[in-house]
Amino acid sequence: MATTHEHEPLSKTYRFAMTACAPAIRWWGRLEVVGLDELPVGVPVLICGNHDSHWDPVAIGVAGKSRRQICALAKASMWKRPGLRHILDGMGQIPIERGAGDVGALDRATEILRDGACIGIFPEGTLSRGGPLRARSGIGRLAANVPEAEVVCVAVTGTVDLVRGPFTRPRIRVEFFRPAGGGLQEGESQKAFAQRLLDEVRAKAPVVAAGRRPGRKADAP
Repeated sequence: MATTHEHEPLSKTYRFAMTACAPAIRWWGRLEVVGLDELPVGVPVLICGNHDSHWDPVAIGVAGKSRRQICALAKASMWKRPGLRHILDGMGQIPIERGAGDVGALDRATEILRDGACIGIFPEGTLSRGGPLRARSGIGRLAANVPEAEVVCVAVTGTVDLVRGPFTRPRIRVEFFRPAGGGLQEGESQKAFAQRLLDEVRAKAPVVAAGRRPGRKADAP
């Protein structure tokens, strides 16, 4: 296992973006990072996390910045926003057409994972919006394609509180941990693997709707 002083080089764009976001996450969000030693350096890594807020990937990136540059699979529509494409490309993020079985995006993720990258995936595929979602099998496919990749789960809480208003400070917690059942097992389907990881993450980070207190779900339509 890597020691706490180890780290890997970051791209200039990634370093700038994480540094720029750090005050919102570390200071205003009172960030607590747990289990950073579980994020290895110098080897391929798959990170599986929950997704309740648009701030989740930022919080994970800030929390893990001292060790890894996390290349996340992100919705392709973000690349259409003015000025954002070059930033995302500079950060090594990977566009994916969600819900469309984007084989090209997974092939690209497989390629850089084999080269030793750290790939972040939200298996729910989109924001939870206060309701439970089933896991998609993408992380299972990557684990099958690159069996030497180490698997790390990350549970994020408190990010939904960032939208409550200027007078309520959030308390963000990012916990890295290894899945109790290990990586993809022989005979385990890719979808079952993804769901197993998500279940472990959700045991530590229950679904919360943005702007609501923990334990409350979104109102029914």
